[in-house]
Amino acid sequence: MKNFVLYGGLLLLMVIWGFNVVAIKLLVNTFTPVMMQSIRIFAAGLVVLAVVIIGKDIRKISRKEAAYIGGGAITGVVCHHSFLAVGLTSTTASNAGLILGLVPLMTALFAVLFLKDKMTFSKGAGILIALVGVSFVVLSGQSETGSVSMGDLFVFLSVVAQAISFIFIKKGTETIASRLMTGWMLLLGSSTLFMIGYVIEPSGLNSLTQSEWPIWSVFAASAILATGLGHMFYNKAISHIGPGEVAIFNNLTPFFALIGSAIFLGEKIGLPQILGFVLIVCGVMLGNGTVQYVMRRREQAYSSLKG
Repeated sequence: MKNFVLYGGLLLLMVIWGFNVVAIKLLVNTFTPVMMQSIRIFAAGLVVLAVVIIGKDIRKISRKEAAYIGGGAITGVVCHHSFLAVGLTSTTASNAGLILGLVPLMTALFAVLFLKDKMTFSKGAGILIALVGVSFVVLSGQSETGSVSMGDLFVFLSVVAQAISFIFIKKGTETIASRLMTGWMLLLGSSTLFMIGYVIEPSGLNSLTQSEWPIWSVFAASAILATGLGHMFYNKAISHIGPGEVAIFNNLTPFFALIGSAIFLGEKIGLPQILGFVLIVCGVMLGNGTVQYVMRRREQAYSSLKG
C-alpha cells in the first residue's frame, strides 16, 4: 500500500513537472526571464530549507561540502535555470519539454566521463537514438533546412548544465543529506541569479510588480510544488523504491509537457514532435538502464513463479 502511494505520487509529480515547462513558458512571457527565475528558485529554496529546519537536518557544512554545493548551485541552478528561461523566450514549450527529456542520458554520459562509470553498448545506443529524436524536434518548423533555433540551443545547454550538476550532487550527498544540499544549492544559486538579473535586466524588478493574481498563482505552484516539494518527494521515492523504478516514471515528463503545451498554450503537436518523443523515450529507457531493469524484474518474477 505504501509503495502504491509512492507510485501514485510519482505519476502526479511527472504531470506537475511536465506542466511546469508550460508554467515557465507563461512566466517568461510575463516577466524578464533571469530575474523571474531568481525569485522563483529563491522561494523554492526557502520551502526546502524550512522543511530541513523542521526536520532538524540543519548542520555545519565543511569546506569540501561547500565546494560541492557551490558547483551544484552554479551548474544546476544558475546555468540550468537561466538557459532554460532564456531558451523558452524563443522556442515552444513542447520543444523544450522534449529536449529536457534528455537529462537522464546526459547524466549517464557525464557519469562515464567524470565518475568512471562504464560505457555500455546500451548506453551508447540509447544516447544515439535519443539525439536522433531531438533532431526531429529541433529541425522541425524552421525557416531554413537544417537550422536550429537559438531557443532550442539554450534549452539543450540547460540540459547539459543540469547533467553536470548531478555529478556535484552525487559527490556531495555522500556526506550531506540530499534535501539539505538541495536547499543550500537553491538559495545560493538563486541569489547569484538575482545579481546577474539585476545587471542584465534593469527592468526585471519592475516587471514583477506588473502582473495579476492568476500569473502569480502559476508562479507559486511552479516554485513550491514543482521545484521545492517536488524534488524532495522525488528524492524520497528514490530512497524507498530505488532509482530503477523511479527512472521509469521520468519518461512520462516529456509526454505531459506535450499535453500541457497543446491544452494551455494551443501549440500544435506535429509528426516531428511525436517521432521525436518516441525516439527520445526509447533512447532514455535503453540508455539509463530502464529496459534492463524491467527485464530483470520480469525474469525474477518468472523464476519465483516457476520455483
